Amino acid sequence: MIDAIKSFFYSCHLFQKKPNMNNLTNATNITELSDSTEPEAVDSSVEDSVSLRGTGLSIADLMRVARDQCSVGLSKDPVLHERIGRAHARMKQAVANNEMIYGVTTGFGGMANVLIPADERNSLQDNMLWYHKAGAGRNLPFPDVRAAMVLRANSHLRGASGPRPELIQRLLTFVNAGVTPHVPDLGSIGASGDLVPLTYIAGAIIGHDAGFLVDFQGATMDSTAALQKLDLPRLRLEPKEALAMLNGTSACTAIAAGCIHEARKLVELAIQAHALMIQGLRGTDLSFHKFIHDHKPHAGQGWTAACMRNLLCGSGLIRSANGKHRNPKEGLVQDRYSLRCLPQFMGPIVDGLEEAARQIEVEMNSTTDNPLVDVENGDIFYGGNFLAQYTGMAMDRLRYSLSLVAKHLDVQIAQLVAPEFNNGLSPSLVGNRERKVNMGLKGLQISANSIAPLVSFFGNSLADRFPTHAEQFNQNINSQAFGSANLARQSIDLLRQLVSVSLIFGLQAVDLRTYAIAGHYDASQLLAPAMLPLYTALREITGTPASEARPWLWDDNQRTLDRDVALICADIESGDLIARASSVHFGKV
Repeated sequence: MIDAIKSFFYSCHLFQKKPNMNNLTNATNITELSDSTEPEAVDSSVEDSVSLRGTGLSIADLMRVARDQCSVGLSKDPVLHERIGRAHARMKQAVANNEMIYGVTTGFGGMANVLIPADERNSLQDNMLWYHKAGAGRNLPFPDVRAAMVLRANSHLRGASGPRPELIQRLLTFVNAGVTPHVPDLGSIGASGDLVPLTYIAGAIIGHDAGFLVDFQGATMDSTAALQKLDLPRLRLEPKEALAMLNGTSACTAIAAGCIHEARKLVELAIQAHALMIQGLRGTDLSFHKFIHDHKPHAGQGWTAACMRNLLCGSGLIRSANGKHRNPKEGLVQDRYSLRCLPQFMGPIVDGLEEAARQIEVEMNSTTDNPLVDVENGDIFYGGNFLAQYTGMAMDRLRYSLSLVAKHLDVQIAQLVAPEFNNGLSPSLVGNRERKVNMGLKGLQISANSIAPLVSFFGNSLADRFPTHAEQFNQNINSQAFGSANLARQSIDLLRQLVSVSLIFGLQAVDLRTYAIAGHYDASQLLAPAMLPLYTALREITGTPASEARPWLWDDNQRTLDRDVALICADIESGDLIARASSVHFGKV
């Protein structure tokens, strides 16, 4: 059997020579697998391609494939594929020898004591797809499904799961061809992995049944029709292959990776929104002085303080104390907590987000099914790598962190609109005070007040709410990672709206503060240089060039605020002008 698999790879021109089996860990060549039944794989040396080898896959590269539709391929490392072949051969051997192997010669879960007759063992894998096609709800976003397919392939490349190489390649053939299975967003408890969601992927790529639907470059069709268009044969699952495809954390972890990716961008932008609002409130930069934060050297706190120093440097709108206290007659000697303690408040959020990112990347590069094959000696191990607890708890913490970001922004907005606390600005940031029917951003604050509690509500944990009776009490602990990750996506959608609203408050506030200081409304002349790109981008997106004569909002009937919120939110989501204007990046933590 091993020789047959080697012959398969040789036929695809993968092996230049027989690999040295005594030195399995030293191969470093990273190229791509080409399957004789699949389209020619992409060359991973090309800049816009990603190569998988079971290790080293980053969230950034996963997003390049899932969202930017960068091509992806499998490494041609001969050692890698030798291991894949040996693992598959070991499973075939177990069947031939009538060994008792869970999910290969026995039933599943609470029915693992059921021995499967030899003539029904292929049917066992086939049937696994039938009874797990039991999802509910709406379809997952296609980028999340694409990411899940990449992660399932990456997991199998570690050579401990046992599927055929052509089954692994089939996943990426679909990704590269723009063919995405329809996967429901309800159905996984994150115990034996994401059994139900991954069923829809496995069933689609093999053409299991016409009931498995896909999006084929924008058109919905059944999976068998998609295979015909791709000129690919239907595949019959072999021993352990259904279990290998379904029993893993790839779906919830794919969603989680996307949430981390988006959360980073929103936290970066929230910090910049705070910098706008601090300048609008005429806050001081003293609270961000390096001396303070060197005496409490948490990484996230120090990074946040450094960001604020950069974002406020050279501003003509703040009180730059330079280590000296200001005149108390000008107001408070020190700013209120939401300004003064910003690094201490945001620091744990920054640190937590980076810790979550590390955990998700470990999960992305793990073997997450069961049982596992040790190809060095043929041993088969039973364990619980399919439990997605790391992903579930990471997403719980992420949602909680996002709720704190929302709360902080809401507090800053409250200060900006209240004359008692905004250091001389108009109530609700009204532009034209001569027009008595002007109410400024009063309605927009109410909108913000409606969003922040929702983000807070979604910040509740889910990992501690698992059903103990799941699947005949077999899955009696479970992570709820799939649900938590889906909730995290909703939290991000809500926070994106709130950040968009916050940017409008900051934009109006700095214009009004500029007038109070310089007698005109063009904040670009007094803003900190690092904030100018964001200010300009917001002006461009909303179609309102900077003007000395008027602030962003003058009269209430001048513009429709819902349109402005929608335009800013869409730009943030697309990564267009605002992303290019950002001067805050997690990569610098």
